[in-house]
Amino acid sequence: MADIVDLIYEDHDWFRRHFFYLDDAKTEDELRAVWEPLAVRLDMHADAEETVFYPALLRKGWAGDPEDETEDAIDDHNEIRDAVADSRRHPVGSPEWFEAVGKARTENGEHLDEEEREALPDFIKSSTPQLRHELAMQWLQFYHRHPAGKGIDESDKDPKAYIEANS
Repeated sequence: MADIVDLIYEDHDWFRRHFFYLDDAKTEDELRAVWEPLAVRLDMHADAEETVFYPALLRKGWAGDPEDETEDAIDDHNEIRDAVADSRRHPVGSPEWFEAVGKARTENGEHLDEEEREALPDFIKSSTPQLRHELAMQWLQFYHRHPAGKGIDESDKDPKAYIEANS
């Protein structure tokens, strides 16, 4: 059976590898070839989590503090989205571009660590394999409906309004 937790971890691993690939990119073309798909996937991943995973985490009865974990995740996603958007305003390879990409990397790394330490373990403890499979299927359908990031929501969210709308 597919598992939403496995799919989220798969994205997390992909992000880490591609940020490392940036370290070895030398030319603008190489930087662009690594960064552009990475930037798109960062935005897609945030939207997928906000569409599929965090509404399920917010359901009453889960372990941990799902509202606090969700608020932290939405704040993190906003920071990552802002850094990605900032990178798009600068020429690839410019000091401003490197600064924006560095901010995206830092914010994303902190988000992944926190999510893997808190939200995902809490969700595993509180959910069934069947639910994780159902969410995995929703996740896969989300990615299928948005090839190459087409039609994803790149806008910042108000964490409190998001929690209220999805609880």
